[in-house]
Amino acid sequence: MTDTSDTRPADGSAQAARPSPLLRLMRYLPLIAPVLLWAVPCWVLLYGGQDWPLPVTLAGTTLFAVGLVVMPLAMVRGHGRRQQDRAAITGDSLLGGSWVLFTWSVLLGVLLRPALAVAGVGDGQDRARIVTWAVLGVTAVLLAWGSYEARRVPRVRQLDVTLPRLGAGLDGTRVALITDTHYGPLDRARWSARVCEVVNTLEADLVCHTGDIADGTAERRRAQAAPLGTVKAERARVYVTGNHEYYSEAQGWVDLMDELGWEPLRNRHLLLERGGDTLVVAGVDDVTAESSGLAGHRAHLAGALDGADPDLPVLLLAHQPKFIDRAAAAGIDLQLSGHTHGGQIWPFHHLVRIDQPALAGLTHHGARTLLYTSRGTGFWGPPFRVFAPSEITLLVLRSPQQPPAPH
Repeated sequence: MTDTSDTRPADGSAQAARPSPLLRLMRYLPLIAPVLLWAVPCWVLLYGGQDWPLPVTLAGTTLFAVGLVVMPLAMVRGHGRRQQDRAAITGDSLLGGSWVLFTWSVLLGVLLRPALAVAGVGDGQDRARIVTWAVLGVTAVLLAWGSYEARRVPRVRQLDVTLPRLGAGLDGTRVALITDTHYGPLDRARWSARVCEVVNTLEADLVCHTGDIADGTAERRRAQAAPLGTVKAERARVYVTGNHEYYSEAQGWVDLMDELGWEPLRNRHLLLERGGDTLVVAGVDDVTAESSGLAGHRAHLAGALDGADPDLPVLLLAHQPKFIDRAAAAGIDLQLSGHTHGGQIWPFHHLVRIDQPALAGLTHHGARTLLYTSRGTGFWGPPFRVFAPSEITLLVLRSPQQPPAPH
């Protein structure tokens, strides 16, 4: 990869240094998005030809206006300098609710009304009111279901992964993956303990956590993270930082995970040996680490592999799927990542795909590199998961080589 950070336009013009229109628009997105999330449903549900009685229109408009004001204020108080958990819960819940309401206001407003017209259902007012009730009904159902999906203990997703360079002695190695637990404003200590109980039933050789443990400092979220100390593994428990650690004193999380018996793989590796064969298990800091300003924190793959036999297969932990370009260039056999949450609330996955090369599941990159992207074990922000279920993952590593015949 060529580093172009120091290049300059040949003519030295200021015009070449100006950001693109898209980047300029993105700067105003925090101001534009809340208005759209509340104004569009307000228009579709109240002013799209329904001719509601005046008290209904005024009451509905007031509710949307209150949501538009309260949501950003609560999020600033909850996630800003004050870090007020109740405010964060309120703001996050309003954000998730408004996103679902916005999505289905647009979809049903565009698709359902013409369909009703073609079918000859009622007059314009009847069709407009049907759309309103349909949007409200779908939104209520999805938010109730999404809340359950976010708060339940994830189901185990198991799959076999064949690594061509894996020795026969390592065939059947069991790797459990949890990630993006996001312990936060909602106290989920009991949920955390139940997740760890499920992980312990998997009888894994290696248990991995690929970052985003929590939203908040280790001191503040210690009680929710403490059950991670009960996780059992035959060989090792390993952890790498995610981007959210770098919002909340990352070194504190590294120290706490070490205290709980997990090995932080901060640009280093360990060897997993079984049946006469060896697997290199490496990890790197999140790609945002270097910009955090913390001394010694950066994603350094060469450092992670320093001293490892290049002929051995490598399992790499890297929080973000976008690290796969570097992993593939280095010939990594399998990268485990999280970060995407599978989109968390449909159809947000379309925006995730702009930033990441994979959304969820197993994908191939380069000549031999595989990437497994987990949808995450917890949730971030809005306490909903819609069409993006959480998971605890069990990967069973398979070797194409035949075991030696007994003598």
